[in-house]
Amino acid sequence: MPTPYSPHSFHIPVMGTGYTIDTPLKVAHFGISSVVSIIDHRLAETMREYHSRRLDLPFEAISDSDPDNRAKKITAFLNFMHDEVNRNFERLKTSSFSAGSEITKYFEMLPDASNLKVAYDSMLLSAGEEKLRLQTWLRDHISPGAIDVNIMTKIDGTNYTEDKVAQESAFNDAHAALRGFALSELDSSVVLSAGLNPRLFGYMASFRDFFADATGTFKKKITLKVSDFRSALIQGKYLAKKGLWVSEFRVESGLNCGGHAFASDGHLMGPILHEFKERRDELKASLFELYSTAMLQLGWTVPSTLLEQRFSAQGGVGSMEEHQLLLEEYQLNSIGWGSPFLLVPEAVNIDAETVKTLCEATEDQYYLSDASPLGVRFNTLRTTTAHEEIEARIAAGKPGSPCYKKHLVSNTEFTKSLVCTASRRYQSRKIKEINESMPESSERNKAIGKVTEKMCLCVGLGNAALIRSNVTLHKGVNGVAICPGPNLAYFSKEASLREMIDHIYGRSQLIDQAKRPHMFVKEFSMYVDYYEEKVASCKEYCTEKQEAYLDAFQSNLNACVDYYDALAGELPAWLGNAEGKLMAEIFPLQARLNLARV
Repeated sequence: MPTPYSPHSFHIPVMGTGYTIDTPLKVAHFGISSVVSIIDHRLAETMREYHSRRLDLPFEAISDSDPDNRAKKITAFLNFMHDEVNRNFERLKTSSFSAGSEITKYFEMLPDASNLKVAYDSMLLSAGEEKLRLQTWLRDHISPGAIDVNIMTKIDGTNYTEDKVAQESAFNDAHAALRGFALSELDSSVVLSAGLNPRLFGYMASFRDFFADATGTFKKKITLKVSDFRSALIQGKYLAKKGLWVSEFRVESGLNCGGHAFASDGHLMGPILHEFKERRDELKASLFELYSTAMLQLGWTVPSTLLEQRFSAQGGVGSMEEHQLLLEEYQLNSIGWGSPFLLVPEAVNIDAETVKTLCEATEDQYYLSDASPLGVRFNTLRTTTAHEEIEARIAAGKPGSPCYKKHLVSNTEFTKSLVCTASRRYQSRKIKEINESMPESSERNKAIGKVTEKMCLCVGLGNAALIRSNVTLHKGVNGVAICPGPNLAYFSKEASLREMIDHIYGRSQLIDQAKRPHMFVKEFSMYVDYYEEKVASCKEYCTEKQEAYLDAFQSNLNACVDYYDALAGELPAWLGNAEGKLMAEIFPLQARLNLARV
């Protein structure tokens, strides 16, 4: 069943490998779109087996000895979710319009101003034949949310057979995940994150489903998660030259987000989204020209009109006012609400202990860490059981984790084959090298701490799903790693799906807004912290290149202040003294910024 765009103005982004892996089974029949990580084929197979057993459906395992088992496990899991979401949706469509029914929940959770919600409210006030007619119309005009998938483009290291023979690039994790999606029955989008990967992007062109049919319709759409307009243009052009159209650009805050954080050079969400708004027609036209040329060269029909291109954003949003600001000021199609849904067990996979940890966590316990084995900054929480597990290993004199899944292997410092920097194999050797090369000192302890901070994310980010499903955990890696953005610090209680959606649309309030900085302020403060960290790192000696970087970073942040100052005076009245509050919090941060190198 082709899935139109969601009737909601929000989506649930991907969170880790396990938190949203089966979220479509929980929310898609209510018209809510979500994104599933498909890089971990083993977890996908485990969840397919768990849900098949739960629903008393047949399950046939895909053998690890199958040369293409990665892609096949992903395809099988996605097809399972496709079928089950459609079954859930058909049951919802045929349920009665009575209090508490599935179809009633569908309409009650919609935004109040949507056409469907207005029609539903009219139905409630009607009677007789008119009521029945409206009910039929409502059933005919609803659709499930999309089952979108996420692939981190850089997870494409060489994989090996059991005989340690290097496999072709088509069998690396990212390529296999893409093939698993491309060969599935889904009509949805692949969300590509972490930047341009020419080899992977070129591989997409080998699958017919990524190309438009004669009517300009795509079975598989492409969504690019980008940090700025320049990145969107470069990646969009690369794909367009291969006849591949980007159906959506999804802008994410560089630092004020969950999981891996890719800091921009001081460019912030507001100005970035403003540039997209001002130049989106230019972007579409330039990409369509390249796309049309490529389609002609391929011998395929070129659509007579510009193809649809959507724009969305995510990262740090936490209130109805911010949600509406992003939709209206920047003319966006959807807003991603990620981390707050970690407090909604009804929608995501999360264990009770981790929910309790999140509810009790204070603002200072959220931090931008170096925990990722990829060497990319990573937003996380200091009080997770994964951190406790790391500390226990260090105390026992056995730092480092068993390495089961090898999705994040990247280092050859001590080995010929790639290893993970969170692994015991790497950390034992690195710590020995540090101890032999540095005298005992605080600097040596700091260097060792940098090594042992690395966390097993392959297993840790999926453990909550296994715990929730009563599935056996991997031996020696029982801790739950979690990757919330700092915005979650202001949410402090578990919520139902309905309560969170009512919060998004302003029908209720889950947090004390007076204690929470505006998302633009929080992002700015994180960038000032990041800038001060960079300044401190080259206090003793700063190269010419580093000086130029710091100058550009500072200049870009000051330009953002000018933008927000102008924007604040134009914000709608319903934002509530936004002009005074926004800039009253930003100006002191700007002062800190400009004093950092004095």
